[in-house]
Amino acid sequence: MIIALAQLNYHIGNFDRNTAAIVSTIQAAKARGADLIVFAELAIGGYPAKDLLRSPAFLDRCEAAASEIASHCFGIACVIGAPVRNTTGKGKPLHNAALFIESGSVRQVVNKGLLPDYDVFDEYRYFQPAETFNCITYRSKKIALTICEDLWNITSPQLYRRSPMDVLVDEHPDLIINIAASPFSYNHLNARLEVLRTHAKDNGVGLMYLNQVGAHADIIFDGRSIVLSPTGELVDMMASFAEAVNYYELDDSNGIRPMQPADTDYHPLETPLIHQALLLGIRDYFSKSGFAKAVVGLSGGIDSAVVAALACEALGAENVMAVLMPSVYSSDHSITDALDLVRNTGCLHETIPIQPMAEAFEQGLGTAFRDLAPDVTEENIQARIRGTLLMAFSNKLGYILLNTSNKSEAAVGYGTLYGDMAGALSVIGDVYKTQVYHLANYLNRNGEVIPQHTITKPPSAELRPDQKDSDSLPDYELLDAVLFQYLENEKSATQIIALGFEEALVNRVLHLVNRAEFKRFQAPPVLRVSSKAFGAGRAMPLVAAYPL
Repeated sequence: MIIALAQLNYHIGNFDRNTAAIVSTIQAAKARGADLIVFAELAIGGYPAKDLLRSPAFLDRCEAAASEIASHCFGIACVIGAPVRNTTGKGKPLHNAALFIESGSVRQVVNKGLLPDYDVFDEYRYFQPAETFNCITYRSKKIALTICEDLWNITSPQLYRRSPMDVLVDEHPDLIINIAASPFSYNHLNARLEVLRTHAKDNGVGLMYLNQVGAHADIIFDGRSIVLSPTGELVDMMASFAEAVNYYELDDSNGIRPMQPADTDYHPLETPLIHQALLLGIRDYFSKSGFAKAVVGLSGGIDSAVVAALACEALGAENVMAVLMPSVYSSDHSITDALDLVRNTGCLHETIPIQPMAEAFEQGLGTAFRDLAPDVTEENIQARIRGTLLMAFSNKLGYILLNTSNKSEAAVGYGTLYGDMAGALSVIGDVYKTQVYHLANYLNRNGEVIPQHTITKPPSAELRPDQKDSDSLPDYELLDAVLFQYLENEKSATQIIALGFEEALVNRVLHLVNRAEFKRFQAPPVLRVSSKAFGAGRAMPLVAAYPL
């Protein structure tokens, strides 16, 4: 039996586009002699559709799309994910389902049993979990068809009930197929592989894991669909951050043979993966939202330089406007560094000095603030002038403003609301400052894009004389290490101190993080590349007394 795995990029709610792509892929697979083609979890409708799943019109369109897809399934069968109405009258109104389609109709519906409700997932809000599980049979092969987390109770038994595979194994399946919508994080692949390998080896059957690819603002799917042998060996890993359709032959002894050159190199470095993820995140945000051009405030610092360079690579330099907004505190080298970045990338640029506007604010506030010494107020006014100017470009010329704050700054509140925190999309808001430096060096792998002086100079907001980030924050190497333990590993202050960090440092950093929640509440959506990003995946109370 020849099986095609279709790793596609879906657009949530765009039924015409998605259905056309699915049907075209089915027809191409049929022409290649495929007997079965597999698509991802909730491919019909897109994932995550969130509260669109509450819309009867949306669900009607899902059902119509499923019927249209089924009408093309003659001479080839199809497995595809879709929301399905729960007709039992008990529980939530929907099931997260896999449809098995053959000879023009849905022959079997397999409902997801283990519904995630952690991090970015909230499936119990919409779906009723399945209680019964059965294999599907096709071409005399028994297939254990599962959906994403249905295999994950191995590593997180405390989160889930009994695994569907515990039931399906009693039917002695010939193959496991798992359709998924598993978001990218740069340190997740090994855990994903271990879960899949355990099921393949424990059951002695081959396993096909089909993930989707694409970005939906704050969630990025990396693809990297996986095929394993009955002994758990990697047969193939599909493309990362790109669409692909790969073909495999399941022989009479249930061995799996790839029908194209196989890729078994699954240890790419962290920085190239983050680079790929951010490019896809930018491209899909613009293409799926109907936008084409971006505007970036370019300061001469490393964060804005990296964001501008990524935008140029993702959208084309001709579609990126860099705005230089020097103040009286801007150093000459910051201006020249910014202009060097413009020259290296070829993007458009404008220079608008903000000193006259800052002076106008000082004059207008002079009476109200008389006898009060300058402080962070005047610094924030400069940042907010810049934010206002960038939004003027967005309003007047239709550019989308890209935010340039990194994860370290966002974590400790080192940013100005309605100033440098402005933007429609936070490109590096899930990238620590130390990782930003790695990205900058990676962007320069084939020649200078990020000016070398931008990389080597001490970081500064340049909002007061001789200002350095180190005046307000711990060294970034230390800061990021503490933040990683607190955010990604969710450790307490006591646990972090036990790892060898100074108590005063830990308490200071955690206090800064907790105090800045009100800022992050108003921040733009973040391209998620780690296991714990700010936004939907870290739901903290806005007003609380945080225990350390």
